Amino acid sequence: MATTAPFSRFEWMIAWRYLRARRAEGGVSVMTWISLAGITLAVFALIATLSVRAGFRAEFVDTILGANAHVTVYSAGRVTENGQLIRGFDDYDALAARLAEVPGVTRAAPLIKGQVMVTAGEGTTGAEVFGIRPADLEAIPRVGIGANAEGDIARFAEGIAIGSGIARELGVGLGDRVRVIAPSGVKTAFGTSPRVNAYEVVYIFTAGRYDIDRTRLYMPFDEAQAYFNKEGRADEIEVMVAEPERVDDLSGALLAASGPDGMLWTWRDSAGAFLRALDVEDNIMFVILSILVLIASMNIISGLIMLVKNKGRDIGILRTMGLTEGAVLRVFFLCGASTGLVGTALGVVLGCLFAIYIDPIFSFVNYMAGGGVWDPSIRGIYALPAKLQLGDVLSAVGLSLFLSFVVTLFPARRAARMNPVEALRYE
Repeated sequence: MATTAPFSRFEWMIAWRYLRARRAEGGVSVMTWISLAGITLAVFALIATLSVRAGFRAEFVDTILGANAHVTVYSAGRVTENGQLIRGFDDYDALAARLAEVPGVTRAAPLIKGQVMVTAGEGTTGAEVFGIRPADLEAIPRVGIGANAEGDIARFAEGIAIGSGIARELGVGLGDRVRVIAPSGVKTAFGTSPRVNAYEVVYIFTAGRYDIDRTRLYMPFDEAQAYFNKEGRADEIEVMVAEPERVDDLSGALLAASGPDGMLWTWRDSAGAFLRALDVEDNIMFVILSILVLIASMNIISGLIMLVKNKGRDIGILRTMGLTEGAVLRVFFLCGASTGLVGTALGVVLGCLFAIYIDPIFSFVNYMAGGGVWDPSIRGIYALPAKLQLGDVLSAVGLSLFLSFVVTLFPARRAARMNPVEALRYE
């Protein structure tokens, strides 16, 4: 008996006829459409979730690296002869120069840090002061030159730079003066009294992180030294590296350059717990959405079982005409696999469109909900981000096609093993 090649033209023709058959002809077009819609929505949900996850992680890491030191070198402290513990570096310029010479380091700058209260009119808020030199401030990606900001950064030496959250909280703008109050400031014969200075706001930045824009204030380095009574000393050294993701590889060299009193705190140390939580959430969400794709694929089984039952007579006739079990299996496999393939393709299109146009979609949802859908004070960033990655799309496509093909095999095999005599006995 002559045999035909697998997936021959007539097998595709029979499968296509069964898929588009009307109900009066024993077709199950309704179940096919339900299966198609289920696969489409499942793949769409998987790609949309993975893209939002990737976008949130990328935005979170970018705001950390764009407004914070990649590595902070701080002092373990030393005890003076009178028993006083002193922290910071006296030779901060020489130390910054040594750190800048480490291969892979792009910038090293001394910093002064302190906690203050900022007031303007009736408004009062807390802030963290960063004392920094103008050239170093300009080099911070999300704060300095090229950042989303207002004002003239060249005038930084004449005043202070504040985050947009502080400006909004106090109701101040460029050219306004604010009072900066440090609890431990002026030393007098009667003890230490708060120091109160007034500064002009010359620069307002938006780093993209709510907790940074709401709390950060930059002050010229020399002024911060005098304001916090730290003349001739720096609290820490801010180090920026060329490859932040490989910052751990530089730890040994940085420790050697920082001297016996130096200690390191990297951006991974500060955000490591959150990043690990994101990784765990990513894995869990992928598993949950994979189950959703599996459930959608199960509709293919129910549709094919009904199709096999309705087409029992056709199967018997085809078998008596010489169609092999393998050919029958391939016909019904094509019926189910085609549904999974088309549903996957539609889901990919919808998921990619969602990731690309997430801003107008989210704006519409926020408008329909009356606003307040996204709270930056809780989530840290100002909008829902999305980042479409080829790996995420391929993993969603691979999972959907694999499940669709696997679940199709069971009813297709049942059709192939059907006895033609039993199929035609009551016809």
